[in-house]
Amino acid sequence: MNEKYRENAERAVEILIRYIEKSDGGLREGLIRTPERVIESFDEIFSGYSLNAEEILDSTFNAEGYDGIVLLKDMEFHSTCEHHLQPFSGSAHIAYIPIERIVGISKLARLLDMHSKRLQNQERITLSIADDLVRVLKPLGCAVILEAQHGCMKCRGVKKNNAIMSTSAMRGVFFENPEARAEILQLIQAKRA
Repeated sequence: MNEKYRENAERAVEILIRYIEKSDGGLREGLIRTPERVIESFDEIFSGYSLNAEEILDSTFNAEGYDGIVLLKDMEFHSTCEHHLQPFSGSAHIAYIPIERIVGISKLARLLDMHSKRLQNQERITLSIADDLVRVLKPLGCAVILEAQHGCMKCRGVKKNNAIMSTSAMRGVFFENPEARAEILQLIQAKRA
């Protein structure tokens, strides 16, 4: 990223700090390096902009006749709401049924991270993951379910601390076939012994 953009971003953070603290003077000692630290943290928090699904899902393997559900569930994710710049986090469940090719399971986690590490809304993350899986892997079907708690609901506005928002995107056989949809939901709900 251009050094000038970084300097401008740090200045913007300093202005926000002054607004929050109602200060026209210089930053107090504990805040002097905060603008720099905030921008460094933003580089990590919003690292999803530098990634794309094709590169993440480019390494596939022969499915060797496997035609069942591949499910990676209970993946923790963190994102930032584009409306209030508040964090939201929760669990993601991503499944697909391969036709000829499978992908390493870490790739599903990376796809989730790519979409969640952007300014987002939960609905877009859910749809984007499903769309990427269909476009790149061309599976028989895929299912994406996200469950998250949102900072904009917890610490401001309606202040509903225990509210969990669930979103889902079903494609192919998971959308068309009620039995397949029931099976994936049962697998997600199954607890480990």
